[in-house]
Amino acid sequence: EVQLVESGGGLVQTCGSLRLSCVASGYGTTRYSVAWFRQLPGKDREGIVNIYPDGNTQYADSVKGRFTMSRDFGKDTAYLQMDRLKPEDTAKYYCATAPRYVHFREIWLFKTWGQGIQVTVSS
Repeated sequence: EVQLVESGGGLVQTCGSLRLSCVASGYGTTRYSVAWFRQLPGKDREGIVNIYPDGNTQYADSVKGRFTMSRDFGKDTAYLQMDRLKPEDTAKYYCATAPRYVHFREIWLFKTWGQGIQVTVSS
């Protein structure tokens, strides 16, 4: 069974840090782009970062300079280090994969999704 599982979310104070993990099982993700999205209730899902098979990353302006995405190919795991968190970062965070080189703006190409994990930043 193809599956993505996120972990590492929770409650943190403003300016704090969290590290999210996304573990893939049932398939190898070496040739896949991996992206993180987030969603508030009643709002559209927003792409914030992706990492390509070659390790290059693209960030949304809202998180650039504060969030860092990385991946461990051997473990089929992607990470999102979130620093200097703000209350407006509060959302449910999802990881997703797409074959080859896909930017997070092309959300319709991401076919495999995790169940999501809540991140809450208190002011």
